[in-house]
Amino acid sequence: MTPARRALPYLLGLALVAAAVLALYAMGRNPICECGYVKLWHGEVASSGNSQHLGDWYTPSHLIHGFVFFWLSGLVMPRAGFGWRLLAAVAVEVGWEILENTDAVIDRYRATTISLDYYGDSVINSLADIGAMAAGFWLASRLPVGVTIALAVGFELWTTLAIRDGLILNVLMLVWPIEAVRVWQGG
Repeated sequence: MTPARRALPYLLGLALVAAAVLALYAMGRNPICECGYVKLWHGEVASSGNSQHLGDWYTPSHLIHGFVFFWLSGLVMPRAGFGWRLLAAVAVEVGWEILENTDAVIDRYRATTISLDYYGDSVINSLADIGAMAAGFWLASRLPVGVTIALAVGFELWTTLAIRDGLILNVLMLVWPIEAVRVWQGG
């Protein structure tokens, strides 16, 4: 296989990410936090800076996306190489980042979760989320399955204990809101 052919899925992935940036910007997402700067980590969930910087309490859920997409792509595309499987994962994550930042989903988060002040991700945060997914995908390709599962469980426990939220609770409350969980999350 030629180097150009090996590079193709990665180049297509970068094109998808660039298209996501343009789409998010066209949707009215701020390029960076309205505060005017970019932080490596923003640890306050109930603040206007949440989902506006490079990393936040939801970054572990995007790493878990990468773990899950690695395993699913192996089931759905068993003969595809790493690059093509990663491209499929990037396409799904890009799709989610765009969908997550639509007015309908933002309003749903506000209505069914404790994220009353959520008004969408900044473009830089969405890019970092896609990068975290890709990092999780790569980690899942390198680590033993048991270690990857332990990391996913650890991330979920860590975020659940720290902020009363995580990937599972986030999906649950978005899809099937439970008032008792919402009350518990509100502290």
